Amino acid sequence: TLELAESKVGIRALAAHPQKSVKRNVGERDLVVDIAGTTVKPGDMIYADEDGVLVADRPLI
Repeated sequence: TLELAESKVGIRALAAHPQKSVKRNVGERDLVVDIAGTTVKPGDMIYADEDGVLVADRPLI
């Protein structure tokens, strides 16, 4: 978690739970996902700080 705290990318989590993944060399992109009841679409902007996370459909800054 120290490495994440020092990164230039804002990363927030409720807890750390490292888990080895199954490598299948497949992936998907440009999907609509639901995170805790919030829909995140391709192109959405995500802003995060110590107080929370905001998802916007356009740049706010």
